Amino acid sequence: MSRTALVAVGGNSLVISNDRADVPNQWEAVRLTVNHLADMIERGWELIVTHGNGPQVGNNLRRMELSAHELYTLPLDLIVAHTQGSIGYMLQQALANELRRRGLRKNVVTVVTQVLVDADDPAFAHPSKPIGSFLTEEKARMFEQEGWQVVEDAGRGWRRVVASPQPLRIMEEPAIRDLINAGHVVIAVGGGGIPVIQNMAGELRELKGVYAVIDKDRASSLLATRLNVDLFLISTGVEQVAVHFNTPQQQNLARMTVRQAQTFMAEGHFAKGSMLPKIESVLAFVQQTGHRALITNPENIRRALDGQTGTWVE
Repeated sequence: MSRTALVAVGGNSLVISNDRADVPNQWEAVRLTVNHLADMIERGWELIVTHGNGPQVGNNLRRMELSAHELYTLPLDLIVAHTQGSIGYMLQQALANELRRRGLRKNVVTVVTQVLVDADDPAFAHPSKPIGSFLTEEKARMFEQEGWQVVEDAGRGWRRVVASPQPLRIMEEPAIRDLINAGHVVIAVGGGGIPVIQNMAGELRELKGVYAVIDKDRASSLLATRLNVDLFLISTGVEQVAVHFNTPQQQNLARMTVRQAQTFMAEGHFAKGSMLPKIESVLAFVQQTGHRALITNPENIRRALDGQTGTWVE
């Protein structure tokens, strides 16, 4: 596939601010985001778009907590599926509208995507990613009966925790590949994908959803690698990757080799909960494909593609 890019959009890019997270403001944020995607398409790029869903999953969990006395609750795999559908719909509609305004004839489609994980992944033995709000012990035990794992958090209350296993296979990859080859823009692997395991006991090898979340950048890297795209672009909250971040010695990086990035990781420059998984994801892609990766924020994608900003990894 020539001139094909996978662009991973952060979930926070779809929310203007915490106090402006209602649906009208989400639409505003989405319209701003798709302008930058349309710029790439106008320049001749074929796109696969992935996205985060952290804020949206959190809101759905809170909504369930408030309504649990009257309505049934949802397991986490269905919550991820719901957010894939709703965010995908918003991106799909807004991007298609913007492309029509520019006179570009492109179909935009959303693929609700399952991602295979290993049922024996060590992450399941030590779930550590907290989700949702703090709970009383009584409410926590209620969620525990529904299949959630809960922990007490330093005297502040109880929270649900889930595993974050490694993605192994994008189950809808063949369909995504066919859609890209047919010239469509594809939105896929929302929120890292719906984590599923495979039942190996029977001949059908049935899939089953599990209580887990998959890192969006790692799943995006896997898909970008499998599709052998020309560019893997992570759109995030900073214009450039930096070492000595948020200190007087901060140094922004225009370029990194694989070896330099590995050195910076070993020196602890990248935070575990933010930049580190992004760096690990782009390194996996670059090492396995030999193609380049780019990290920048949405408003600087055009300038970064022109070599004026962003951090290129090669």
